[in-house]
Amino acid sequence: MNTPVALPLATFSTAPLVERIETVLVDLPTIRPHKLSVATMQGQTLMLVKITCSDGISGFGEGTTIGGLAYGGESPEGMKLAIDTYFAPSMIGQDASRIQALMARVGKLVKENRFAKSAIETALLDAHGKRLGLPVSELLGGRRRDRLPVAWTLASGDTARDIAEAETMLDLRRHNVFKLKIGAKSQNEDIAHVAAIKRALGDRAAVRVDVNMGWTETQAVHGMAALADAGCELVEQPVASASALARLMRRFPVALMADESLNGPESAFELAKAHAADVFAVKIEQSGGLFGAQRVAAIAEAAGIELYGGTMLEAAVSTIASAQVFSTFANLQWGTELFGPLLITEEILTTPLDYSDFGLTVPAGPGLGIELDEDRVAFFTRNASRKSISVAI
Repeated sequence: MNTPVALPLATFSTAPLVERIETVLVDLPTIRPHKLSVATMQGQTLMLVKITCSDGISGFGEGTTIGGLAYGGESPEGMKLAIDTYFAPSMIGQDASRIQALMARVGKLVKENRFAKSAIETALLDAHGKRLGLPVSELLGGRRRDRLPVAWTLASGDTARDIAEAETMLDLRRHNVFKLKIGAKSQNEDIAHVAAIKRALGDRAAVRVDVNMGWTETQAVHGMAALADAGCELVEQPVASASALARLMRRFPVALMADESLNGPESAFELAKAHAADVFAVKIEQSGGLFGAQRVAAIAEAAGIELYGGTMLEAAVSTIASAQVFSTFANLQWGTELFGPLLITEEILTTPLDYSDFGLTVPAGPGLGIELDEDRVAFFTRNASRKSISVAI
């Protein structure tokens, strides 16, 4: 009689495996030029990733930047190349339901690339939520709120146009918190611009500014005092370094928010230790994904730092991924800036997002709770950008 051979346990596994990974670049027009100190955006490019699993379930993720490479070291084109060349081969055939274990595997093989990792993690969470019939927020511990307040960024560069735009948003009851992008012009021009808008809006709306690291520390000392006098309530990343942020803290009656210097849990810890911010702008892409964003929020809460839900001007997929994780935060004192889809002129969802009464409704359906209009996505897909890596399972 032959001795039976024990097969490895993995042979009998019914776990869903990553079967196919597809990436595309999608170029979408915006309602107007969006002017920052680092770039002027004339449109938005998305890197969309679709992960299909052996059980037939697919999930979507998005990687988006501000101004291509103007904001940081990743671009949509670079994310696509990294996923096609390095991420996908390491993921094919792996258990798609053990998301943190799979992301840890990817992390050992791919350093940095936080934006690309966020897109991949989002797609895995979207698929697993659909598999279990749960929203992504429930995979992250459970939501605490179903709606999120949303600020609107005024960035046309023209004072009269920005005032008119703000008045329209107030009339539509879409936004009553406005962030102004400054730092590209002279400081005196920028401060006059902010002061004029605040005077026009009065107590009907809050006004904040984002300098995108456009000032020196000396300029920031003068600028923050003048902005406080103008009625500005918050200044985002006026200088580049964490040490300079720390020296500016508590000197002015205006909150100071860290953004570009906040790149995941490690930097969050260093900023907290240095007392370098009143507020953290949490972004899933800069945090390397949704789990990373939760860890940043936990560090902030432990350090007594308040939270703001930031954006990379993403379209619907990353916006809702952000909304799902922000809905789980114990505190979200400064609301969110999840207006990215409203900056884009073309709808790529079968059902548009619900922006109303100064907020965004967090979808309650399984996964991200949204459905891409794949015909519309295909229409705006950059020629020959599609790449698929798969394996027979």
